[in-house]
Amino acid sequence: MRYLPHTEADRRAMLDAIGAADVDALFVDVPAAARLAQPLDLPRSQGEMEVERAFTRMAGKNLSAGCAPFFIGAGLYRHHIPAAVDQLLLRGEFLTAYTPYQPEVAQGTLQVLFEFQSQVALLTGMEAANASMYDGATATAEAAAMACRVTKRRRVILSGSLHPHFRSTTETALEYTEMSAELLDPDPLGFEDLFGRLGEDVACVMVQNPGFFGHVRDLRPLAAACHAVGALLVVAVGDPASLGLIESPGAMGADIVVAEGQSLGAGMNFGGPGLGLFATRDKFVRQMPGRLAGRTVDVDGRRGFVLTLSTREQHIRREKATSNICTNSGLCALAFSIHLTLLGETGLGRLAELNHAQAVRLETKLRRVKGVKPIADSYFNEFAVHLGDDVDAAAVVETLAGRGILGGVPASRFYPTYPELKPVLILAATETNTEADMDALVAALGEIL
Repeated sequence: MRYLPHTEADRRAMLDAIGAADVDALFVDVPAAARLAQPLDLPRSQGEMEVERAFTRMAGKNLSAGCAPFFIGAGLYRHHIPAAVDQLLLRGEFLTAYTPYQPEVAQGTLQVLFEFQSQVALLTGMEAANASMYDGATATAEAAAMACRVTKRRRVILSGSLHPHFRSTTETALEYTEMSAELLDPDPLGFEDLFGRLGEDVACVMVQNPGFFGHVRDLRPLAAACHAVGALLVVAVGDPASLGLIESPGAMGADIVVAEGQSLGAGMNFGGPGLGLFATRDKFVRQMPGRLAGRTVDVDGRRGFVLTLSTREQHIRREKATSNICTNSGLCALAFSIHLTLLGETGLGRLAELNHAQAVRLETKLRRVKGVKPIADSYFNEFAVHLGDDVDAAAVVETLAGRGILGGVPASRFYPTYPELKPVLILAATETNTEADMDALVAALGEIL
């Protein structure tokens, strides 16, 4: 507070207005254990070279994806990103002001957003896409709110196949609204009954394909059942590379499609930033959150790009706004668009085939390890395995890391209150995994188990 240009009287007036006794009362919701009792014990100031050495030593403690057998997925995926992606990001045509509001200085940005939207629409099998959102989780939450606006209903069903981050973000976003989120138990076996939960009060059913535990499903029967009761089907996609091989959600009857686009163009970067993809049917486009770039011609007949729709309170009346999302992941969207353009339709299909083949190869090898039982009967590049009733998958992952192998993600990390998931390990294989990587994982698991 001492850096703000307020007098003690100013502060007192503000505290009185909100009914707080003092500044500390503003932080009452923060647990005492999470607050600092004293300033951080940081080293004294150092020169640039000393700081570089210190950070290099710290970074050396990391076991990085580039120098170890790597089978981690569960929402973020390691794909090979061509060097051309990062180089093209530096092109001057893509440099702009803070936001693409000013078309005279942002034609490059607006054009790439238009192209990005076209790519996302084609990928998802939908008719319209926005200029991106923060990440897949926030896109999912926005899809739930949009479905409630469209149907004028308030009940949202969240499948156990949906990524836990997508589920929890949606639940949090709806918590203090008139909408309600019904979270189904995690569904590693793919046996949940969504049809029996449908009713006239359901705004939408939200599923993921491929699911969090790997299952790939035909969504047509579920889409038909949703539409029969006037509900929408929202489909999330964890890795858009899968859409090079799996039929698009739109072709299977989805009304809204969301995705985490990180795997194309953006590295994992310790968990972010992500890229939210959002697409829908033309008839729902005015209820879609975020921005939509369009193409037109000027008075001289020259092609130009404009911000066509922006259904948020900064542009329209607050009560008419569909979202308070204030920006899009422009840089990540650009990287996504460049990477997808470099791949092309044939390249994306080939990438998807490679990923699936790698996953099949890994699962085949793992079947030889005593106690390891694959759970998913159909998958793309990620699947779950059961390591044995008395095995703690989290402990196994730690042991593997000690041997220099990043061996997947324990399901208990996301679902600690479900003891039946304690032995479940989620593994991902992409085009970056070698035969030696797989053999190292299989050998290590054979010794550990």
